[in-house]
Amino acid sequence: MPIIDSTYEPNRLWFRNAHLNTITPALWRNVSDSQYQREVLEIDDGDFLDLDWQRSGKGQRKAVIVLHGLEGSADRPYVRGTCRYFSVRGWDALALNQRTCGGRMNRLPRAYHMGTTDDLKRVVDHLVSLGYQKIGLVGFSMGGNHVMKYLGENGAKVPAQLIGGVAFSVPCHIASANVEIDKWYNRPYLSRFLKGLVGKIAEKHKTWPERFDLSGPMPKTFSAFDDRYTGPLHGFSGAEEYWDKCSSRQFIPAIDRPCLLVNALDDTFLSEQCYPREEARDMDQFFLETPRYGGHVGFAGPAGGDYWSERRAFEFINGL
Repeated sequence: MPIIDSTYEPNRLWFRNAHLNTITPALWRNVSDSQYQREVLEIDDGDFLDLDWQRSGKGQRKAVIVLHGLEGSADRPYVRGTCRYFSVRGWDALALNQRTCGGRMNRLPRAYHMGTTDDLKRVVDHLVSLGYQKIGLVGFSMGGNHVMKYLGENGAKVPAQLIGGVAFSVPCHIASANVEIDKWYNRPYLSRFLKGLVGKIAEKHKTWPERFDLSGPMPKTFSAFDDRYTGPLHGFSGAEEYWDKCSSRQFIPAIDRPCLLVNALDDTFLSEQCYPREEARDMDQFFLETPRYGGHVGFAGPAGGDYWSERRAFEFINGL
C-alpha cells in the first residue's frame, strides 16, 4: 500500500542527467554554515566513535542521527545539509562517522561495512541514555542500508524513543548492486571508492601486517576487495556471504517503525532488486518513494539552498 508518488523535480534541466545529479552536489555544494561540536564516544569493544553534533539550542529533547555513505563522513555536503535543516527546526542533529571516517584511524583491526548496525545501536542507546524522547534516523546509501537493517533486525525491540527512519539511495540488495557498479559508466565512482578503501588497508597494515596482506595487485572491484579484506576481517567467509547477510531488503518485513525508502529510478548504482515494491505494497510501516530523477545521493537543488532530500526527510520524521 505505501508506495508514494514523489514530488522531486530537478530545478535545472541538466539535473535530469543522473551523473550530473550525482556528481554536482558531491563536488560543488557548499554547506559551510553548518558547524559541528565533536563528541568522542568510548565503546565497549575498546574502540571509539566520532560523533559530530549540530544542536538546535532549543532543548526539545528530539534528535536525528544522520548516517553517511561508503567512504563518506560527517563533512559530506548531504550530511551537513541534513543536519542543518533539522537543527534550525528544533531537532538536535548527530552525524555518526563510521570507524576510520572521522579524520583518524580507529584502534582496532575492524573498520565498518555495509552491515555494521552494532555501532548504530550503540549510538541510539547513547541518545536514549542522554534523555532524548524522540529519535529519528536518516541514512544515505550505505547509511540507509544501516537504517533499514537496524530497524528490521531489531523489530519491536528498538527503544520506544525511536520513532522511525528515512533512507535514500540504498543498494538494499548488495550482490546485484555490485553488478551495476561494475558497469563501465560507473567505473570512475568505483575507482574513487577503492582508492580510499585501499589506502586505509595500507594504513592498517602498518600496525597489523599479519592481518592486512599487501602482496600482489590491489583489488580493482568490490568483489575482489570484499573477498580479500572486508569479508574475512569482519567474520564472513568472503564477499558473497557478506553481501547476503548484510543486504537490508531481507530485513524489511520485520520493520516495526515507520520507514521511508527513497530510491531514484535513474540511480546508476542500483539494480531492479533495490526497489522493494512488493514489501511496500504489503506493509503498513514501510514506504517506498521512487522519483524519476535524483541520481545517487543527488536530489540536487538550488545553489546554497536546502535540498529536496533534506525537506523530505524532515517532513517524514517530524510528522511521526
